[in-house]
Amino acid sequence: MNEGKKDLSDWITTINREIIYTIIGLAVIIPILLGIKEKVQISPAVKSAYESIESLNSTDVILISIDYDPASMPELQPMLKAILRHAFGKEIKVIMMVFWPLGLPIGTEGLEEVAGEFGKVYGEDYINLGYRPGDRAVMIDMGREIRNFFRTDVNDVLLDTYPMMRDIHNYNDIALIVGLEAGRWGEYWIQYVGSRYKQRIILGVTGVMAAETYPYLHSGQIEGLIGGLKGAAEYETLIGRPGFGLTGMAAQSWAHIAIIVFIIIGNIGYFMTRRKERRFRIEGRKE
Repeated sequence: MNEGKKDLSDWITTINREIIYTIIGLAVIIPILLGIKEKVQISPAVKSAYESIESLNSTDVILISIDYDPASMPELQPMLKAILRHAFGKEIKVIMMVFWPLGLPIGTEGLEEVAGEFGKVYGEDYINLGYRPGDRAVMIDMGREIRNFFRTDVNDVLLDTYPMMRDIHNYNDIALIVGLEAGRWGEYWIQYVGSRYKQRIILGVTGVMAAETYPYLHSGQIEGLIGGLKGAAEYETLIGRPGFGLTGMAAQSWAHIAIIVFIIIGNIGYFMTRRKERRFRIEGRKE
């Protein structure tokens, strides 16, 4: 029966897992190193988010809330940078605040990077309020006066020191809120700020949160929704500034293709092994 002789099914079913991990790793790394971009189709939800910012002018101010940490950074950080590039490109002023402590260095890095690209001046074109605990209480009281919770910025300098902030006191002075969310804080913005103060809101969320966030979009409680890495890639496409979103989508697609190929190979190996075992049983009975 030549049981000692290995055939294709034996090779398939004994592929070393290190080989699989290496191939998956290369599928992720190569598109990123080569800067390969993937074309994406623009969804109505992302187009609505884009149009919300596109409708603003140079006298307007947007508030960006960083409500994520390093675990969600690969999906949400590309959104932050794309939105900042869109806003700064239209001369819109930006206020950034943080409800997740670990989000502060991430948000600050993205804000400073993009501000540097556009030559923006801190205190005149953008402000970083930093982190404050208390989320819902902060959201509500900011509707009365931002300085009730943020008397100083992230550098511990009084807000009124900066020209940009002298006429900004509450949501009446903010044209749009952008919540970048890895948790329930997007719902808090909708419930405590959107409903109470009739504030315009768009949300960027992780891929797993997108489905449960769509009802807020369909009900008109938010104006736009950017979902996951694909949403970030779509936004980059709309502003004509490719970034990690489009590169990440290519890496993700390559990895998915590699996984599918291994699944197919595994199934082929399984059926070949079953067929060989059946043949051995038949030959054994004949002997």
